[in-house]
Amino acid sequence: MLSTLLFPFAAAFFISMVLTPFTISFARKFKLVDDPKTHKHPAVIHKKPLPRAGGIPIFFAIILAMILFLPDDKIFLSIITAGALVVIIGILDDKYDLSPYVRFLGNFICAAIIVFSGVEIPFITNPLGGILSFTNFSFSFLSITFTSSTLLAIAWIVWVMNMLNWSKGVDGQMPGIAVVSAVIIGIASLRFPIITQNNIYTSQLSFITAGASLGFLFYNFYPAKIFPGYSATILGFMLGVVSIMSSVKLATAILVMGVPAADALFTITRRILSRKSPFWHDKGHLHHLLLAQGLSQRVIALFYWLMSLLLGFFALNLSSRGKLFAIILVVVFVGAFILTLKLFGKSAEEG
Repeated sequence: MLSTLLFPFAAAFFISMVLTPFTISFARKFKLVDDPKTHKHPAVIHKKPLPRAGGIPIFFAIILAMILFLPDDKIFLSIITAGALVVIIGILDDKYDLSPYVRFLGNFICAAIIVFSGVEIPFITNPLGGILSFTNFSFSFLSITFTSSTLLAIAWIVWVMNMLNWSKGVDGQMPGIAVVSAVIIGIASLRFPIITQNNIYTSQLSFITAGASLGFLFYNFYPAKIFPGYSATILGFMLGVVSIMSSVKLATAILVMGVPAADALFTITRRILSRKSPFWHDKGHLHHLLLAQGLSQRVIALFYWLMSLLLGFFALNLSSRGKLFAIILVVVFVGAFILTLKLFGKSAEEG
């Protein structure tokens, strides 16, 4: 069983490692570059132009490893189709800085492609006992039938895509979180009394995602040679998909990504309460606040990785009710931490 997971992981890792230097040259040639002199983003912290488009080697590493190790079926083809669209939208954003509303619409379409290929959330385990079913409600729009299970799946994938995208504020932060999260989800996919072939394929896909992300991480850790760019939203897309395919291990996925998820939740709430669009950028994320306190990019990235690893360990060993309490504790802890930094620490503007 171990070789069944390690070979796909190693293949994706190697492909990503090999393709990333070519992507750096490609991005420079076609001016897919983040130049702090021209990119007026409030959270820019780098001092010199760096290539973006990190989603390109990650995507091709995932797809090539899938071709080598996974069967050719409807979900396989939908991942290629939707994943390619994710990366294309990301490259266009890396080049032209698209409106966040256009990106969000693209996220919705990409998630819908996957969901209507059969990746749905028909139920989740009720932490208080039993099962919560999501198959009772349906409606039609433009001759397309939506059910509560398809809507929940679309919302989940779009959420993970955007939440993880917001977690790329420092070098290495985003791909490191993705590596840990994908490995934990891959392990969770096999923790059933009876392991089906679908469980094995889902676990392999999770480890493929982890390998592709780790290969890219070698070039993105501080000092970064390439940025993820919006095209690296492919990582959030893949994590959203595999967490559904792993027999609805959503609580595990929520917990292992608990710190960036809680940060995203408070960021959206803060922006709405400030009468600002939740889609527009600022310097209020947790990683910005930590930078303002004088922590280095490496330390902050390691903090996020270690928190994901610790929470992932809990996620693999807690009951459904235990995961619920752990998620609540993470939200409370992150909220209190952010509030403390805002009240007593240096502001992001001062930092």
